[in-house]
Amino acid sequence: MAERQRVTLRSQWLGQQLRELRDGSGLMLKEVAEYLQRDPGTVSRFESGFYPIRRPDLMALLDLYGVSDPQRREALMTLSQDVWQKGWWDGYARDVAGSLIDYVWLESRATHIRSYAAMVIPGLLQTPEYAEAVIRINDTNATIEQMERWHELRMNRQQILVGDTPPRLTVVLDEGVLRRQVGDSQVMADQLRHLAQCATMPTVDLRVLRFRAGTPASTHGAFTIFELPAPFPEVAYTETMAGAIYIETPETERFAKAYAGHQSLALTPGESADLVSAAAEEWQ
Repeated sequence: MAERQRVTLRSQWLGQQLRELRDGSGLMLKEVAEYLQRDPGTVSRFESGFYPIRRPDLMALLDLYGVSDPQRREALMTLSQDVWQKGWWDGYARDVAGSLIDYVWLESRATHIRSYAAMVIPGLLQTPEYAEAVIRINDTNATIEQMERWHELRMNRQQILVGDTPPRLTVVLDEGVLRRQVGDSQVMADQLRHLAQCATMPTVDLRVLRFRAGTPASTHGAFTIFELPAPFPEVAYTETMAGAIYIETPETERFAKAYAGHQSLALTPGESADLVSAAAEEWQ
């Protein structure tokens, strides 16, 4: 079920910076509200991200807080502009949790996506049939209409890989993902052939972490790291049965370290492609 009121990651980032600027200036909410001719509740909502701030108000606050550095001002204005910008994914806001909308936005803005896949093929590399099977496994109570919308969203996400400026996608895939049945054997065979084909794309780097590769760099589950252009921070994402968790720089360092460790133990891209192709034949 979609969230009734959603604060996006970028709204939170902008609000957090506004709060830090106000704290640094020593001004109280009431004083800032009087300056903007707003009520304190509105200013508070600017800082929490519940109300996206408009450009004139933001420029006024930057002047009030003494932000004179052109680069800092431009970064905050860019972030504010992105808060207001709508994407194709917003059309699914009523169908999925807000955390997934944030995830799709991150994919669309990322210059580099690093993914450690421990259970299933990453969504960007899934075939329609495999994706359908994953969706059915994860929510057995969903209606057919809900599953169709989720499936449609997942397939549409894959367009970033063939767009004008695709992100770099580097994936470390646990060998168990190749052996774990999702759907029937034909679904698995087709999925792994598709995966091998995706691995030939110039922006995709796929490596398999074998069972006996050595002591793993981390025993935690799957995660994804998004490298974004300025002014956005690096973001790590991990998911639990209780919900999605987003972590920002500098706390992303432990995820980056774990990813580098997994990658150092994995097969080369060529060896990985051979193993994936062989596994596809085994499923056939």
